[in-house]
Amino acid sequence: MNAVDAARAPGADAIVAVVVTHESGSSIDACLARLRAAPGVAGIRVVDNGSSDDTLAVVQRHAVADARLRFIANPDNPGFATACNQGAADSSEPWLAFVNPDCLVERDTFQSLLAHSRALGGEALLGADLVDLSGVRDGAARRNDPDFAAMLRGPLDAGSGRPLDVAVDERLALQPVDAVSGALMLLPRTLFTRIGGFDAGYRLHVEDLDLCRRAREAGAVVAVANDVRVLHLRGVSARSRPGFVEWHKHRGLWRYFRRFEAPARGPMVRVGVWLAVWLHWLSRQPRILAEALRTGGR
Repeated sequence: MNAVDAARAPGADAIVAVVVTHESGSSIDACLARLRAAPGVAGIRVVDNGSSDDTLAVVQRHAVADARLRFIANPDNPGFATACNQGAADSSEPWLAFVNPDCLVERDTFQSLLAHSRALGGEALLGADLVDLSGVRDGAARRNDPDFAAMLRGPLDAGSGRPLDVAVDERLALQPVDAVSGALMLLPRTLFTRIGGFDAGYRLHVEDLDLCRRAREAGAVVAVANDVRVLHLRGVSARSRPGFVEWHKHRGLWRYFRRFEAPARGPMVRVGVWLAVWLHWLSRQPRILAEALRTGGR
């Protein structure tokens, strides 16, 4: 049995890894090498959102070497959620793993996550313990739903509200949370289909919070496997465009509020949240401008 055959997963445990790239040349080679070596991966779909670096050349090299890998090259950038849905639609494996191009999985990552999911009966959306090169944990791996009441109290009092990031509970191998990071997610295709996949109305950021909330509302467990550690290099493709990222973070937060919170709120609260979201965005601009001046726009 060759290496590719050995990596294939039989039947009900087959996983497709969906990777969305954009200017990901610095990390995609290592990402795909890890995915190809991970037992349980029966398919890999790379969806590229208009990269102009060497991302596609690297992906093509891996595709030539491994028949499990196919890629979709979007001529522009339709957004992360749209690209995730494209990758899912271009595959048929019963398990979906969404993996950022700056995430480097271990050989046992997916098998460990599958074991946790099976113990929960399969109706689960799971994330992993994401760490950087120094071993520092990524706070986004464990999150609460956004606290819009804290936003309305203003910048001085916002810290008194429920924090978005959740502290790790070392006592639990599997820690239930409101949301996990879209940098690495595993869920059954049946659940993904039942809740309608990612909301393509989000361009970048918050779509993972949205997906997790709809999964919970559909009766699924959302949890982080604290015993499954994955290296996350964080934001490789976004570092050169902080203004773009901040705009879409705040746009996504407003969309999330409109979808889940606004129907139960009065008009004054809705206006207040809109102002809070965009005043917060405005407050971030001096830092972004200062950083752009410091780096000369690089």
